[in-house]
Amino acid sequence: MSWQDVLTGLGLAAVLEGLVLALAPSRLDEVLEMLKRIPPETRRIMGLLVIATGVAIVWAAQGG
Repeated sequence: MSWQDVLTGLGLAAVLEGLVLALAPSRLDEVLEMLKRIPPETRRIMGLLVIATGVAIVWAAQGG
């Protein structure tokens, strides 16, 4: 994996984040309120699952 790959991934993440903010700002407020009601340990587990999913997607995209 090169720095170009890392920067490409960061750029794509920024595009996705920007789309959420640009297309559904009020929905984002609702999601953030919902996340506040979830216990911190559950949010941590959700975050770890998202990380694992992302790693699996990158691994598969790189040819496994």
